[in-house]
Parts: sequence; C-alpha cells; structure tokens
Amino acid sequence: MGYKSEAEIKQALGIDSWRNLSKDKMIRFAAMMPDMGTEAALKIIEQFPSFKEFATDVVNALEKSFDSAVSANKQSQEHFHQALQHIREILQGQLEREEYQSWEERKYILDLIMETGRLESLKDSENKRFLSVALKTLAAGGVGALVLGVAFIGGKVMAESKDSPEDSLDA
Repeated sequence: MGYKSEAEIKQALGIDSWRNLSKDKMIRFAAMMPDMGTEAALKIIEQFPSFKEFATDVVNALEKSFDSAVSANKQSQEHFHQALQHIREILQGQLEREEYQSWEERKYILDLIMETGRLESLKDSENKRFLSVALKTLAAGGVGALVLGVAFIGGKVMAESKDSPEDSLDA
C-alpha cells in the first residue's frame, strides 16, 4: 500500500496530530516508511524539530522490543528443552527395566525417544525463523529511521540550495 498523503499516514497510525505519536506508533511509522511517497514523508519530517531524537527513540524502542522478544523466546526454548529432556529420562528409565518389556514395548519407547528428538528439531527450526523475522524487523525499523534522517537532511540541503541559486553564480 502506498501512502501518498500525510492524512492517510495519520489515519493508518490512528492519530489526529503528530504530537500524539507514541513510541509504539513511532515504530509503526518507521515500518511504514518504505510505503510512503517521498513528498508525504518529507512534509511529515519537516514537522519534527528534533528529528534526531525521534530517530533515536525509534531505534531504541525497536531495540527494546527486540531484546524483550528474544529474552521471552529464550526462556520458552529453555522450558521446552528441559521438558523434553525430562521425558527422555523417564523413557530411558523404562528401557532399563528389561524384565517387564517385550521387544515391541522397547521399540515403542525408542520411537517415543526419537519423537522427542524430532520435536526438538522442529522447535529449533521454529526458533531460527522467529529470530530471523525479529532481526529483519529490527533492521527494517533502523533502516527506516536512517532513511528518514537522510531524506530530512537531503531535503534541507535541497531547500537551502534552491533558496540561494544567485549566490553560487555571483562567486
């Protein structure tokens, strides 16, 4: 979706004024940057007197969200792996009781142990996908903030050069 006007962007963010731009909405704003028209983005940036602080806040908020998500994910991973390890220990204990088991029962227990390994592998792949998406989101937000900064500085330089074309000819 391409946002062509400031009003469309405000509506998408659910705000009436740029003063209502919370840190959460800043992150959404940065993520929307690639879908914004250049003129709309520059008009919005011009309304931020301290753009550097805004960009820094966006990156800091993204980093905090990323750290929080990674920490929660790590704890979840550890609990999952501990649970599977506990199940394997119980099954191993059952395997050691040879006198009560037929070959079919032993094979069934071995299959259950193999299933825990398969589940652990699936969880590891899921975790890697999660981290990849989280890192890409953080990178996109950081790049969005940098793009805003470059656009802001570029816009100011272009505006200043348009204001004084005669000065450069007089020299």
